[in-house]
Amino acid sequence: MESKAGAIARATLDEPGDSMSTFHAVIWLDHAQAHVLHFDANAADAVHLKLRGKHARHPQQSDVNAFFADVGNALEDASEVLVTGAAGAPADFAAWARGHRPALENKIVAVETLAQPTDNQLVAHARKVFVKVDRLNGTPTPS
Repeated sequence: MESKAGAIARATLDEPGDSMSTFHAVIWLDHAQAHVLHFDANAADAVHLKLRGKHARHPQQSDVNAFFADVGNALEDASEVLVTGAAGAPADFAAWARGHRPALENKIVAVETLAQPTDNQLVAHARKVFVKVDRLNGTPTPS
């Protein structure tokens, strides 16, 4: 599947059950790629997005907006989102969500700068963060 912003690849981590809850999602992104992972207590489903096109090395704002829109689309089913990534990309994505997708902005529970982990490391980190967030909010963590 190809989007306006670039290539999309899907992968499943672990072994999902018959019905996978997409309550939590975590993304790791920079300005050229994004790893979007929806997960529950036992499994994770990954979508990898890449910015492509003639401006991939030095993208124009319209390219970045299209890329962020694709990332936002991949997060539609999540109830809570942890945004992580390199340098200023997480803050840029959160600002984009504030301006273009207020409903998505309301789902973002934290924004962190994080060196690029593997997908499994990212899910493990996100599980720890969401347990803390859920405890602070008095929300039971779905299993």
